[in-house]
Amino acid sequence: MDYYKQFLVKPGSKVDLSKFDATAKDLCDDRKKAEKQTDDLREEIQELQYQLYAERKRSLLVCLQGRDAAGKDGTIRHVFQAMNPQGCTVTSFKVPSTVEAEHDFLWRVHKVTPRKGHVAVFNRSHYEEVLVQRVHNMVPEDVWSKRYDQINNFEQLLVANQTHILKFYLHIDPEEQLDRFKKRLESPAKNWKISHADYSERPYWDEYTKAFEDALSKCSTENAPWFIIPGNRKWFRDFVVASILVQALKSFDMKFPEPTVDMDEIRKLYHAEVKKEKNGK
Repeated sequence: MDYYKQFLVKPGSKVDLSKFDATAKDLCDDRKKAEKQTDDLREEIQELQYQLYAERKRSLLVCLQGRDAAGKDGTIRHVFQAMNPQGCTVTSFKVPSTVEAEHDFLWRVHKVTPRKGHVAVFNRSHYEEVLVQRVHNMVPEDVWSKRYDQINNFEQLLVANQTHILKFYLHIDPEEQLDRFKKRLESPAKNWKISHADYSERPYWDEYTKAFEDALSKCSTENAPWFIIPGNRKWFRDFVVASILVQALKSFDMKFPEPTVDMDEIRKLYHAEVKKEKNGK
């Protein structure tokens, strides 16, 4: 199945999240097979990232968005573990610092976009400015409503400078979120993830739904597409994200750069060293 097309938010379309199945059990019900395929995809990701790093003609920006407990951390851990840390950075966007808040809302984001040959993963992103700030009325509507165009222009600037962009909305339902909150309570290894915000934000579920729908509808473009990923089943989420990532990386048609030295001369030097080593022994 072409998961890229299956979960792509078509530019210009109007998103209604109630029509998206967060489980998508009918698409794949063989967990062992999917996990094996995810392992294979991680190997491909490793090889493709190596080519990206060597070629240094373009970069990749991946944005992960979703509600609390949607699986942003898990996706990074299970999918992007394949990448070499030398060429991959992960940035988590928390509440802006005083200095960040005194700049335009994209200032802190632009600083951590990837340079050529590199991958940047955003755990939350510049889209928080049309999500949290909108839902909690942190800025007036005439401010946040203009940010969709500003975001599109910003992303177009990155694309014009050879940064490819993939944006994943990890879609879970209220029941799955509550079940994950329960597991955080039951597991000492997950207690640290517990926050009062987990529960204080739940009454705003519908408001966040509307905010996500508008962001997905207004900001999925040909060059910076959004994908709505069924997130209730973690293993399927990982499989789909890895599949889309591999398909995108392959589409870059990357090639290793030509050597910067005279290979015939280097071969002669190598064989001379081998001969010296043998004679020395």
